[in-house]
Amino acid sequence: MTGGTIKRKTPGTGWFSRDWRLYLMLLLPVAFYLIFCYKPMIGVIIAFQKFNMFKGMWGSKWIGLDNFKFVMSMPDFPVALKNTLWLNFLGLIAGFPVPIILAILLNELRCIPFKKVSQTLLYLPHFLSWIIIGGMVLQIFSPKTGVINATLLKWGWIDKSIPFLTDGSHWQGTYTFIGVWQSMGWGTILYLSAITGINMELFEAAKIDGANKLQQIWHVTLPGIRSTIVVLLILNVGQMMNISFDRPYVLGNPMVQNYCDVLSTFVYRAGITNSQFARATAIGLFQSVVGLILITGANLITKKLGEEGIW
Repeated sequence: MTGGTIKRKTPGTGWFSRDWRLYLMLLLPVAFYLIFCYKPMIGVIIAFQKFNMFKGMWGSKWIGLDNFKFVMSMPDFPVALKNTLWLNFLGLIAGFPVPIILAILLNELRCIPFKKVSQTLLYLPHFLSWIIIGGMVLQIFSPKTGVINATLLKWGWIDKSIPFLTDGSHWQGTYTFIGVWQSMGWGTILYLSAITGINMELFEAAKIDGANKLQQIWHVTLPGIRSTIVVLLILNVGQMMNISFDRPYVLGNPMVQNYCDVLSTFVYRAGITNSQFARATAIGLFQSVVGLILITGANLITKKLGEEGIW
């Protein structure tokens, strides 16, 4: 106060001096994404070049869409594209509801020690590498030496081995089942977190109104996590064109080549092993563009249905 007047701070001043520690902590993740996520995006220009690693991106010849035309004219490309979409679709249909169901079941458990053990066992597969899981799959589902076939044959329940890994349709079922088992625990964490955010007074009110446990789940729990379900569904739809390399590569074999060859393995075989980096980049860019279209379309449909969406 000077001469009977009060000195007021200019709006907005002092925010940096007050929160500078938070902005300092933010520098590291921002630098990480700029260096490792945004800077490499410049490399997509080689999808439009006849890339020469000795000349680099800026010295290679520009050929426009020739790489895209060449890749899409390859006989293996339609097969890889179809398998990618079909396997992701099977994973979405079979795997998306499972974490929701598990989260609801775990939330209803009242024996805390059993609940903790169950959660640990469910989360554990997510942290195993696909190399380890692939070895387990061979030991369990192998036509001749697998535990399942050996046991069923010994008990006389089947006359011949079930071709889990050597027949196309059986392999797709096995692939989907293993994927659901590996990822269901991680998704359960997200839905459990959403359930814990529901106001408990809603459950009490439902009990007073005479709702049983199933009615409470249907009318309180599911509506309470609906926004989380919608967001994760949109993100999963956006990933329909993307599929990991290690899972189909480890679980696949030459006997089911027409069923296990997906875009990631196609890129590895047709692009990386043959040093055709421009063509591999073209496929990656194609996947990203289609994925962007899918996630945008899913978000628009969600908003049309009255949900919030992700933007």
